Amino acid sequence: MSETVVSATAPANDPTFENVWDELVWRGLVHVSTDQEALRALLAGDPITYYCGFDPTAPSLHLGNLVQLLTMRRLQLAGHKPLGLVGGSTGLIGDPRPSSERTLNTKETVSEWVGYLRSQVERFLSFEGDNAARIVNNLDWTAPMSAIDFLREIGKHYRVGTMLKKDAVAARLNSEAGISYTEFSYQILQGLDYLELFRAYGCVLQTGGSDQWGNLTSGVDLIHYVEHESVHAIGTPLITNSDGTKFGKSEGNAIWLDPAMCSPYRMYQFWLNTDDADVITRMKIFTFLTRDEIEEYERLVAAEPFRREAQRRLAREVTTFVHGTDAASAVIAASDALFGQGDLATLDAATLREALQELPNASVPAGTPVARALVDTGLVSSLSEARRAIAQGGVSLDGDRVPDESVEVTGGLPGGVSVLRRGKKTLAGVFVQR
Repeated sequence: MSETVVSATAPANDPTFENVWDELVWRGLVHVSTDQEALRALLAGDPITYYCGFDPTAPSLHLGNLVQLLTMRRLQLAGHKPLGLVGGSTGLIGDPRPSSERTLNTKETVSEWVGYLRSQVERFLSFEGDNAARIVNNLDWTAPMSAIDFLREIGKHYRVGTMLKKDAVAARLNSEAGISYTEFSYQILQGLDYLELFRAYGCVLQTGGSDQWGNLTSGVDLIHYVEHESVHAIGTPLITNSDGTKFGKSEGNAIWLDPAMCSPYRMYQFWLNTDDADVITRMKIFTFLTRDEIEEYERLVAAEPFRREAQRRLAREVTTFVHGTDAASAVIAASDALFGQGDLATLDAATLREALQELPNASVPAGTPVARALVDTGLVSSLSEARRAIAQGGVSLDGDRVPDESVEVTGGLPGGVSVLRRGKKTLAGVFVQR
C-alpha cells in the first residue's frame, strides 16, 4: 500500500484572524459544537491538547477524513497540540451506519489497516516543536480491559434512554435492519477514548464530523460524570454539493488519499470539475489560502467563470497538499498536454499512464490500425464510423492529425502508450502491447 506525501510547502493559517476559532467559523468548519464562547476563549489561550479519531474500516482515508486532517492542522498551526487516534479497537466494531450493519473485518485486516491509516495521518501533522503531534491507538487501553471492568467502570455511567436518542442509533432502530448490541455500544467505546486521553494527556477538545455528534458528546458527558470537568467537541459539516448530491465521489468511486487507490491525476480532475456554485466553499475548507485570496477568486468566478481560475487553483492546492509538489506538477502537466496545452512526449511515463487509465482506453497489439483502435476504445461504434471520422480530418494520434486509415498505433509516447482524439475534446488512451 502506497503512502501519501504531504506537500513540501508548509501551510499557514490566515494571519488576518487573531483567533483560530474565528477562522474555523469563517471557513464553515463549525456545524455544531459545545459552548461557543467557551471554545473561543479556550482556543485563544494557552495551548490545549485536542484529538480526532480515524477508524480503519478501509485501507485508506478519503476526502471526508481530509476535512478532519485539515482542521487538525489548522489547530496545530495555531499552537495547539494534536493527538491523532487510530481506532484499533473501534475499527473492530465500526460506528453505526444509518442504513445497515457493518460487515466485521478480521482482526488481522484491521491491524494491517491501522498501519496504513497511521502512516497517512502522520503525513499531515508536524511531529516537531513544542506542540508536536502524537499518534495513539485505542486498542492499547481497551484490550487489557475485561468485559466486567468495562461494564462496571464505564457502562454504569450511560443511560439507555439517552443512548437510544442518538441520531445514528435512532435511524437504525427505525429501519428494517435494526441495530446489534455491538454497534449500539460503539458510542461507549468512543466515550472511553476521550476519557482516557483526558486522563493521560489533558485532552479537552475532540473534533469530528457532525454525523458523529452523538459519539462526540458521549465522551464529553462521560468526562463530566466521572471527572466532574468540562471538555469540548466540534462537529464539522457534512460536505454536499450545491445540488444536494453526495460529495467525494467520482463516477461512483470514493476519492481516496492513497495514490494506489485513487491516482493523483484522478484527484486533480475531481477538484478541477468542481461546480462554480461549490468552488469557493471548497476553497475555504480544503485550502490554506487566505480570506483575501479566496474573496478575489470569488470575484473571478462571478466575473469570468469560463476561465475556471478558482477550480485550477483549488485542484492544485489540494493535490499538492495530499500528494506533494512533484506529483501535483506532473498531473497538471499531463492534464494540460492531454487537452492541447503541452507536449505529450515530454510527460512523465507513470503519470501519463495513470491519466490514460482515467479515460476510455484499450490495450491493443502494436501495429493496430487507428480505425480499429477507435472502435476498441469506444470513441466510435463501428469501423465505418471510424473511417468517416478519419476522412473528415477529425481524428488525431499523439497530437498529430491522422491523414488516412492506414496509419497504425505505435505507442510512441512515454510508457509505450498513445493518445487518440476525436474532435476537440473526446480523448482515449491506448496501451500498446509489444
